[in-house]
Amino acid sequence: MNLLTRYLGKEIYLSIALVFVAFLALFAFMDLIHELNVMDSGQYHLGYVLLFVTLTIPGRIHELFPVVALVGAILAMVQMAASSELTIYRTSGASLWQMIGALFKIALPLVMLSFIVSEFIAPPSEQLAQELRLKAQNAQVSVKEFRSGVWVKDGNSFVNVKNVMPDISLSNIDIYRFDETYHLQAITHARQASFIEHGRWQLDDVVETIFSKQGTSINATSSQEWRSALNPSILSVLLVKPEQMSASNLYQYTSHLKDNRQKSARYEIAMWNKLAYPFALMVMMLLALPFASYHRRSGGVGAMVFLGIVMGLVFHFVGRLFASLGALNDWQPFVSATSMTFLFLLLGGGMLWWTERR
Repeated sequence: MNLLTRYLGKEIYLSIALVFVAFLALFAFMDLIHELNVMDSGQYHLGYVLLFVTLTIPGRIHELFPVVALVGAILAMVQMAASSELTIYRTSGASLWQMIGALFKIALPLVMLSFIVSEFIAPPSEQLAQELRLKAQNAQVSVKEFRSGVWVKDGNSFVNVKNVMPDISLSNIDIYRFDETYHLQAITHARQASFIEHGRWQLDDVVETIFSKQGTSINATSSQEWRSALNPSILSVLLVKPEQMSASNLYQYTSHLKDNRQKSARYEIAMWNKLAYPFALMVMMLLALPFASYHRRSGGVGAMVFLGIVMGLVFHFVGRLFASLGALNDWQPFVSATSMTFLFLLLGGGMLWWTERR
């Protein structure tokens, strides 16, 4: 079995590498076309466009990993079945469970690689790509859900930020501070805020309006310290999509939203998606195993690979649809994130049962 695992692993890894090259080239080309449409904005020229597309590749690797694992494993299985190699292994005593065990062993390095890319490489690379583009375009990040900017609940305060700069400094901030009964106590306006350390910001050009029983008073200072639970990690979600953040940052941000009684479904779904990806890779390997029963008379290798591509794309796009519907309808985040993985597990189990009965 060790010989089977090593040989099968070599064939699957090679097929996955080839499929990855093809998929990444396709998606990078589409990203390049998209970026060329906004080129020449500020200093955003071709060199920056190519660097931006390159920096987004790790995110694409994580995003496409289950699809590529499925297509690559199917390609390897079909080619080996067509040359009767897998038939020889089965007739020499390799059981179905031994084949499944071999595939799971082969999947383990892929699981580790997927985790490393999704947690440590893709998030900072994606954030760097967004910051690079914004700086090259001489732009600011403006949240467009509201014309007044982004609103964040911070304890008993409501914070309105007009713009988040690429370095996560803030401009045009209004802080509305309330007491325990939600009576307005003060409004603080600052031209800019810079992060100092955990829990501390420095406000510049500050005008504070204080409301009390004695009346209203206005104080103006050049700088002032602001104590807040907000930090660059939380605000970085304005630069990077939840699906491209690390699981640890997603957990931190969902905790912040829950503490302030705000909706966190989209970020919880993205977090569970990250955690379910290793299991999805195992499921894709299981789903590829029924193709080991392929015989040349059953159809061409190309037809089998095309079927694998269709199944992989269905997993990818329908999974994203489930996630979006879950966020919109407040479905249970774990179910929204893992529903397609469990459906494909049932599909793989059903296909294996059918092929074994044959």
